[in-house]
Amino acid sequence: MAVEKVRKYFSQFGMEGRVQEFEVSSATVELAARALHCEPCRIAKTLSFLAGGHGVLIVMAGDAKIDNGKFKAQFKTKAKMLTPEEVEELIGHKVGGVCPFAVNEGVEVYLDNSLRRFEMVFPACGSGNSAIELTIEELEKYSGYISWLDVSKGWEG
Repeated sequence: MAVEKVRKYFSQFGMEGRVQEFEVSSATVELAARALHCEPCRIAKTLSFLAGGHGVLIVMAGDAKIDNGKFKAQFKTKAKMLTPEEVEELIGHKVGGVCPFAVNEGVEVYLDNSLRRFEMVFPACGSGNSAIELTIEELEKYSGYISWLDVSKGWEG
C-alpha cells in the first residue's frame, strides 16, 4: 500500500507519526477538507501530467485550477493529465492518493504559487484516506521539488 511507502519515507526524518489516516475518504479536495476540518483551499492537491517524456507533478492549492496557457508556456506541451493507469505506473501512487512523497525515480515535482499564501497545507500521503499537515518550508524540504512556478488560475483574490 502506497501510504506505507510514504510513511516509510517520512520515517527517515522521524515524521512517520504525522501521517494521518482516516476512516473516511480524502480522495478529493472536498472530501479531504471535510476529513481534516479545514478549508478546501488548504488541501495541497497533486496533479499528474506527462511532459518531456516523464511524469510531472504539480502541487497546488485546492481551489486552484491548471491554466492551460501558463502550463504550455512552462512545459512546451499541452496540459494533459495522466490516466489512472498511467498515474500508478509512472508516478507510483493511485489517483486519490497522489502526493509528492516517495514517488518513482525520474518524476519531477513542482510547487505552484497558489500555495504561497498559506503557512500550513495538507497534501495526501499515498492513499485515498490519508494526509499530512506541513508548513510550506516542510513541503519544500520533503517534496524534492524542482522549483516554484505559476501554472494556475481561479484562486486569486
